Amino acid sequence: MASAILVTGGAGFIGSNFVRHLLRTQPDARVLNLDKLTYAGNPATIAELPEAYAGRYEFLHGDITDAKFLAQIFGENPDLRAVVHFAAESHVDRSIDGPEAFLQTNILGTFRLLEAARRHYAVLPAADAAGFRFLHVSTDEVYGSLRPDDPAFHEATPYAPNSPYAASKAASDHLVRAWHHTYGLPIVTTNCSNNYGPYQFPEKLIPLTILNALDGKPLPIYGDGQNVRDWLYVGDHCAAIARVLAAGRLGETYNVGGNHEKTNLEIVDTLCATLDRLQPRADGRRYAELKTFVPDRPGHDRRYAIDARKLAAELGWRPAETFATGIEKTVRWYLENRAWCEAVQAAKYSRERLGLAAR
Repeated sequence: MASAILVTGGAGFIGSNFVRHLLRTQPDARVLNLDKLTYAGNPATIAELPEAYAGRYEFLHGDITDAKFLAQIFGENPDLRAVVHFAAESHVDRSIDGPEAFLQTNILGTFRLLEAARRHYAVLPAADAAGFRFLHVSTDEVYGSLRPDDPAFHEATPYAPNSPYAASKAASDHLVRAWHHTYGLPIVTTNCSNNYGPYQFPEKLIPLTILNALDGKPLPIYGDGQNVRDWLYVGDHCAAIARVLAAGRLGETYNVGGNHEKTNLEIVDTLCATLDRLQPRADGRRYAELKTFVPDRPGHDRRYAIDARKLAAELGWRPAETFATGIEKTVRWYLENRAWCEAVQAAKYSRERLGLAAR
């Protein structure tokens, strides 16, 4: 019988892309997708998976803070051999407006998932326990902010989170590490740079810019637009996670980056130029004319950059996409999937419509 992999947050942006990656590349795996279906987890994102992968895919609607539900999942799936933990509140602006939800999901939820995994791991036969893994997906934001000439974040960079979101993810990283060193849970952690690609929630910079531009709306840019991020195509990130899950050293952290540092202003200008080429405005004007500078948000880190040499040296992973190829794929995907975008923006797909009862 094929072993099962539990993916938390698998209806969200990176999680849904990873679920698809698993189903495509690991034909013997059975994937359990656990998601609470908050604003960022859209049923439309995963709507075709039950039919396309019948017998290999199951959606579980629930909350990782629900200890009883987690115990039920592990109890009903004795063949479960891996947990890949994406589920998190992840929007910085929302963490500033309402931090409590971030503490609940990112800290308490991670704790309860670790405890459920620990109890499951403790009763596995030795041969099965040897292959069990808990992979925790985190962010470069836990490291704080870099100055223009600072070296990129590496795995030993001290934590210095500057937003409630980053602080909650830093806390979850520490919990995962502690459960390995205290209880022997076989964990690995990845800290990634900014992702972009298909199915990203429209609050984020790249999809927001694309969709606003197509609708003729202002393209908001925080502050002076010179905040720098390292950009990673989501498909490359999924391949990196799969590689770490398969061969990462237990207890280790691996940074995952795209090696593409860009200012926010560069990102918006690139998107505008790409849209000018792929779908020109009906009035003949340039999309860049819609750029609008807005007041900066509190605690806005100036620069992130990821040093992913450890992952390359130990596991042979490198990003397959350049920034140019990744952006081209991304813009084309949003142009070809306006129905999905409209459904997300209008919250068209409710839990009730798809018959998903909370558990």
